Amino acid sequence: MGRAILGRKIGMTQLFENDGRVHPVTVIEAGPCYVVQKKSQSRDGYEAIQVGFGEMRERLATRAIGGHYARSRVKPKRYLREFRVESSDSFELGQEIRADQWSSGDLVDVIGTSRGRGFAGAIKRWNFHRGPMSHGSMYHRRVGSLGATAPARVFKGRKMPGRLGGERTTTLGLTVVRVDPERNLIMVKGAVPGPRGGVVIIRNAVKARAAAKGGAA
Repeated sequence: MGRAILGRKIGMTQLFENDGRVHPVTVIEAGPCYVVQKKSQSRDGYEAIQVGFGEMRERLATRAIGGHYARSRVKPKRYLREFRVESSDSFELGQEIRADQWSSGDLVDVIGTSRGRGFAGAIKRWNFHRGPMSHGSMYHRRVGSLGATAPARVFKGRKMPGRLGGERTTTLGLTVVRVDPERNLIMVKGAVPGPRGGVVIIRNAVKARAAAKGGAA
């Protein structure tokens, strides 16, 4: 995965350039995160690190959670995530990960949980076309045919009304417009998944790395 960090979505605003151009940006409080655990190829079968983010009342931490954080001498954190890395030896337990690992112009992917929209019909959920709205149509916003007469059943995976949103969503290839290391803020161009205050993951852009490898070849 390369560089990655946990953060919290603050909201959206605008940034103006000296020549008058305006950028719609999402402000993300990225870190500080702390390395809680290291995983190695020899012991665990893969290379990764666990990082913690967000303050948590110590009295709310169970004995097992407190013992897990005690090994790295880090206070219990509210959120714990695992990131794949090329080598966990390049990290130390308790090491602080901050927003200054990126700079303006870098491409990143942002992963979050999309807003829950509740129960939605097929038109809103799957972008179906509606039927004629004229009198006597009998087919306005219904799903339509669910299958054939034989076999007389609805196949799995059929697009139907149901719960919309509340899913892990990744927005690819966002440009970092500005980084404020003192306040641990990263401003990326465009929108990111989730509501204000939602936890997101920022990582190096996957497709940018693939394009770089293709160009090098």
